[in-house]
Amino acid sequence: MALTARLALTGPDTSEPEDFLASSLGVIFPDDPLQFALAEVKAEEDRHLFSHYLWNSSLMLAELIEAGTLGLTIPHNPTIAPPISDFDVSGLSSIELGAGTALPSIMSGLLGARRVVVTDYPAPPGHGWGESDTPLAQANEHAFDRVFVADCLWMPWQHGNLRKSISWFLGEGEGARAWVELLAEVGLEVEKIWERDCDGEDREWVWDRGIEDISVRKRWLAVASLKRIGKSEVPNGSEGKSP
Repeated sequence: MALTARLALTGPDTSEPEDFLASSLGVIFPDDPLQFALAEVKAEEDRHLFSHYLWNSSLMLAELIEAGTLGLTIPHNPTIAPPISDFDVSGLSSIELGAGTALPSIMSGLLGARRVVVTDYPAPPGHGWGESDTPLAQANEHAFDRVFVADCLWMPWQHGNLRKSISWFLGEGEGARAWVELLAEVGLEVEKIWERDCDGEDREWVWDRGIEDISVRKRWLAVASLKRIGKSEVPNGSEGKSP
């Protein structure tokens, strides 16, 4: 069953988009319900980063982590996308950048990741993308097997800083993976990039699809795996996943 079918709201009904998931995030596992209360964002300046929303990319990444770690069968096109097992986090360390509701990290912790770190500015102690002189960054250079980046590309002026943070935290092993343009400047390159929709259908990623119906376009998410330049593939290596 898709992860989207196992998420439910509790509490009073609301029709306001900004109140979506404001009170709780419900069922993750159908046989083991968990409840998570999200922070109530009241100040206008705290709403500008939209970190109080649960976005489709976080749902998709959480679903891939679940399937990859538990060995579940989900829709998958092996000619376009890498093996689902690449998203296995058991026994590995992970850090999520721009985490928001942090569903991929929550899933990783539940499924046996060795260490899970969640970051999202401005939550203390916080991590500002591109900043490597903070206590968090200094203590964790190249420290993680997985770097998760979900729906963080909507601010083009922050792409350079985001690339720097991915490179800083990503492990240096031959299996290191993490994401997309101008990556060579920080020693990274795209290993695989494809698109996946809400029904689990995969298709090839292209730079420009021309005119596409907006309702169709919104169904698709770009997913990419990055690696350090010149590094070969090693099972269970360090990877950064970026839907």
